Amino acid sequence: MQRVFDNVTFRILNYTPDMKNADVDKAIRNAFNVWSKVTPLRFKKLYEGNADIMISFGAKEHGDFNPFDGPEGLLAHAYPPGNGIGGDTHFDEDDLQVCVCTLKNSIRILNYTPDMKNADVDKAIRNAFNVWSKVTPLRFKKLYEGNADIMISFGAKEHGDFNPFDGPEGLLAHAYPPGNGIGGDTHFDEDETWTKDFHTFNLFLVAAHEFGHALGMAHSSDPGSLMYPVYSYDKGYPLSEDDIKGIQSLYGENPDHRKIKPKPDAPSKCDPELSFDAITELRGETIIFKDRFYWRLHTQMPEPEQTLIKSTWPELPNQVDAAYENPEKDIVIIFSGIRMWALNGYNLVDGYPKYIHKLGLPKTVRKIDAAVNIRDTGKTLLFVDEEYWSYDEEKGTMDSGYPRSLEQDFPGIGDEVDAVAYHYGYLYFYHEHLQFEYSYSYRKVMRIMRANSILNC
Repeated sequence: MQRVFDNVTFRILNYTPDMKNADVDKAIRNAFNVWSKVTPLRFKKLYEGNADIMISFGAKEHGDFNPFDGPEGLLAHAYPPGNGIGGDTHFDEDDLQVCVCTLKNSIRILNYTPDMKNADVDKAIRNAFNVWSKVTPLRFKKLYEGNADIMISFGAKEHGDFNPFDGPEGLLAHAYPPGNGIGGDTHFDEDETWTKDFHTFNLFLVAAHEFGHALGMAHSSDPGSLMYPVYSYDKGYPLSEDDIKGIQSLYGENPDHRKIKPKPDAPSKCDPELSFDAITELRGETIIFKDRFYWRLHTQMPEPEQTLIKSTWPELPNQVDAAYENPEKDIVIIFSGIRMWALNGYNLVDGYPKYIHKLGLPKTVRKIDAAVNIRDTGKTLLFVDEEYWSYDEEKGTMDSGYPRSLEQDFPGIGDEVDAVAYHYGYLYFYHEHLQFEYSYSYRKVMRIMRANSILNC
């Protein structure tokens, strides 16, 4: 039977010549801290005798009848908790051991892109490094000659590292993890167009991502994180909680203890409490908005695709309150606060945003909760609090006799909705984590489902 650790002892039996002993100690301590931050585990270092975890460096056959296989093979191995060798951890001495925590943090820009002014490149690079220094003890110093820990350059195709770029709109940049020689160096593809705004591609955002790799960070599975492997444009401080935890596991927290508000994590489509902000059709696709993200659904897509709103529509706000498609005009109307935007496909229609009161709503309305177009009637229903209006798309005016009571006209739905969709004679009302299938002709709720059942959950 395995023992369960709560207070764990460890002992370092020997050290690698690749690093200073103090750096090995720091790396091991920081590695244990990764786990103690999220569990009740506390680790105590012993200097003699037996410990729960005995740590050693060795090559080939090193005493446990489980030999290493030489350079660049198996890097290390550890045994699960138990008596005897249980918990012990061995590192292959034939592999070069590098501690990212000793990176000197000097940088040098070797050349500049002609796409931007040199001063704008300097600013983008400086701000990208500041993203990481705000949450760690790291401080970066720019060099103008000689070798730096992170050498930054722009190049196209084969550019000197035997790792060629692939031309426009392919691989944007790459960075090497911390280490000797090329370790930490960061290269940007000159075949891309680099900018300081939302036009492709924003140098600051790509640089911040790549410098994460240069500092030892891997890719994240959170679509809302900076280290997610797909480029997306967004404003504001770019690190998510996942990014911050990752970099602090390598370097520790910022000793200045400055409060940094991370970006919220991307919503999980199968969260049982998931609610939607808005839903609409767009040329045969279904678009579902939640926070600063949206999901795309299409019959030819096996799984919903999650993307940042600003990655597709930089001009739209991060928060969408309501949306609907007018298929006759081939536009989608997006509502946020007292303003509305019109999209033709994935392009913003000229002349927008406009105020929602242009539709004929009273000035007391400051926000639309949900909107849906009924193709069979040519009417668009606009839901505000416990009431709704009917807008005649052909006439461009509000129908008389509105607003009317949501609860009276749609019995069984309740008095508030978050989003509404219409398909084949049925209205689908979304409120909190529930979805109500409502027959428009029979005027009754046919069934109630979880909101995220539409996302294959």
